[in-house]
Amino acid sequence: MSILVVGSVAMDSVKTPFGSVKNALGGSATYFSVSASYFAPVNLVAVVGSDFPADYLDVLRKHDISLEGLQTVPGKTFRWKGQYTYDLNQAETLDTQLNVFAHFSPKIPDAYRNSKYVFLGNIDPELQREVLRQVKSPALVACDTMNFWIERKPHELKKTLKHVDILVINEAEVRQLAEESSLVKAARAICSWGPKALVIKRGEYGVLFFNRHHVFSAPAYPLEAVFDPTGAGDTFAGGFMGYIAKSGKLDDGHLRRAIVFGSIMASFDVEDFSLNRLRALNWKKITQRFAHFKKLTHFEMVK
Repeated sequence: MSILVVGSVAMDSVKTPFGSVKNALGGSATYFSVSASYFAPVNLVAVVGSDFPADYLDVLRKHDISLEGLQTVPGKTFRWKGQYTYDLNQAETLDTQLNVFAHFSPKIPDAYRNSKYVFLGNIDPELQREVLRQVKSPALVACDTMNFWIERKPHELKKTLKHVDILVINEAEVRQLAEESSLVKAARAICSWGPKALVIKRGEYGVLFFNRHHVFSAPAYPLEAVFDPTGAGDTFAGGFMGYIAKSGKLDDGHLRRAIVFGSIMASFDVEDFSLNRLRALNWKKITQRFAHFKKLTHFEMVK
């Protein structure tokens, strides 16, 4: 089953204690799409400028990502510049140039409107609802958001959440959105607004999953070296949604495996700059890490 993703395609300049890149391929929808493409077909809706390099388009095509919904308009592509200190959990934004992304109005091609799985990337919540008005009876809708929309458009965001099955969000944003210090209370509050489940990204501390019946916790995959955490959350979402689309099932067991696959894809992402590590993957490498992850987290009951 195909996945429709709507979000940003960008060019990133990133500096960490371990190196730097300039105008590298980035953007939330890009990381999501490449990650999800290892599991299921991806239909990408985004916008780039006339300056967007042709070889970056080739990267997306090589992963069988449909680009019918990628608009190319006159002007410059969205650019983000940031840096990390040795605390790789937090990026410092040095410069943001929205450029053509500032006027992005998602147009869903007819061929995408029957996509069974929809992921609404980090865009204006009003645009997220506009996307949903253009799709036909998806089996699952998930979305992302950020502190900017929580601060600027909280009421519009809550309207959008009424139409969402799963919200994927980081730990600080959960507390900010619910105005609760306790993650458990915050998750319960947000689920009462509409979403059936909440996936809370906690960086190096792993992931928490809440629905109305249970809580599931997964650790982050332990790594010897982390070079660039840019896009890790979007890569997680791609692996998470990708496995759901691949399996076609939404029971607790499959959702837990989806979280583990999301965590695994994010662990690959941070091992190199931009999408370099993700581009070099194959299904064998992914399942090998999945098997190792299972061993790390398995233990027997006390008799």
